Amino acid sequence: MCSVNARSLERPDRRLDKGVCGGTVLKDKHGKEIDEILSRYPVKRSALIPLLYVAQRDQGYVSEAVMQEIARLLGITPPQVYETVTFYTMFNLKPVGKFHIQVCKSLMCALVGSDTLIGWIKTKLGIAPGESTTDGLFTLSAVECLAACGTGPMMQINEDYYEQVTEDKLDRILADLRSTGTSTLKSGPFMWPEPAPSERGA
Repeated sequence: MCSVNARSLERPDRRLDKGVCGGTVLKDKHGKEIDEILSRYPVKRSALIPLLYVAQRDQGYVSEAVMQEIARLLGITPPQVYETVTFYTMFNLKPVGKFHIQVCKSLMCALVGSDTLIGWIKTKLGIAPGESTTDGLFTLSAVECLAACGTGPMMQINEDYYEQVTEDKLDRILADLRSTGTSTLKSGPFMWPEPAPSERGA
């Protein structure tokens, strides 16, 4: 599997062929979803962020191979894909745990205890921000505003929001994730799902 090589991706003459971290792994696995996403946009490059979400949901991060493939699908250059991936902090450039815990550390959450929450996670899981547990289950990140300022301290785990998180609530969330892979304590997805074609209209 290819690792992210910023220097190679920044080359404007980077070739898009199957011999360079190539192939169609993403398209082979998610072809129907990708075709549906592309059908929404008259200009293909507008589908860049939705396709990056598909890639990250599949791998847990965005690899160089996938950046190459997405560039080819959209008719843009690999540097353009790389610039987008590195601009937005929600995209991961290296593998993360099965459950990626992102705790908001911006002002509103800090005022109601996000630092305490991060400290509790360190105690419970033995990891600091930027680290993963040895079993590969959890990765901890401290991130900027997740747009739920009225319900802090809050965190995002994979694609789900957890709001007004206390130490007790965190313990129950972690126990749920270990035992069932999900938790009923989640508030909902971090973004609304795309409407089905029949709901979008002409």
